Amino acid sequence: MAKVKNLTMRGCDKKPITFDIFFNESLMPQPVIIYAHGFNGFKDWGNFDLIADQFLASGFAFIKFNFSYNGTSPEQPEHFVDLAAFGENNYTRQLDDLKCIIDWIYNPFNPYRSALAIDKIGLIGHSMGGGISIIKTAEDRRIKSLITWAAIDQCKTPWGNWSREQLKEWKHEGVAYYINGRTRQQMPLNYQLYEDFLTNQEHLDILKAANQIKVPWLICHGTEDINVPVTQAYNLKKGNANAALFTISTDHVFGRRHPWNSITQPFAMQEVLNRNILFFKQHLGTQ
Repeated sequence: MAKVKNLTMRGCDKKPITFDIFFNESLMPQPVIIYAHGFNGFKDWGNFDLIADQFLASGFAFIKFNFSYNGTSPEQPEHFVDLAAFGENNYTRQLDDLKCIIDWIYNPFNPYRSALAIDKIGLIGHSMGGGISIIKTAEDRRIKSLITWAAIDQCKTPWGNWSREQLKEWKHEGVAYYINGRTRQQMPLNYQLYEDFLTNQEHLDILKAANQIKVPWLICHGTEDINVPVTQAYNLKKGNANAALFTISTDHVFGRRHPWNSITQPFAMQEVLNRNILFFKQHLGTQ
């Protein structure tokens, strides 16, 4: 089993994407699962290597990555050390980064290409990354199966519930801040995030994209989620009647936290993973 951590590639605007690849050196080629993290997240949040290990043991290659503008760096992939970059993050840049990951899988000069079944790519997206994954799946035929975790149904994170006065102040100041509940950092949100949404509203219409998805799709959501209410999962299901829906009594992160020091997953996360692995085996197969 090979686990290669903290590789880098060029992402949006040539900023580095830091990523990991897990694969079985004696089992080639393997279906590939890509994980896209959520807002204020990163590829190793909650000891995500444990999740990657389960997919690896089930016959899949697994790739997880940090969006290039998520505020981490290649040297410190688990810490928000580049708040200037965080402030310049937006949905369009994340879509571009995800395309870079898929392009890299297909690249004939990719040193791990022989381990990857490029015609069997599955995608998992959490929260904001779930919304990104829905849009990308609708427009990229290389993705053959999709799973979303607590996905948003609109590209309006985090301003969706802000008042008109807050939006005016945001425009006037050019930046708004919120406190990271875990690190207590003041995280900048530059007004360009909202401008990007206004400029690309049609492209960033998640429910429209949901309706266009033709590949197998499993929607997973916690019924106790206060960050992205489960009603958004029902909206996504309504937008695509062919999607499967799995709900479970848990929170936005399925009972995990960061850092995660246990060698096992919380019950809710493990239930989701069990269903995810079966779903991908059914629709992507394994060697």
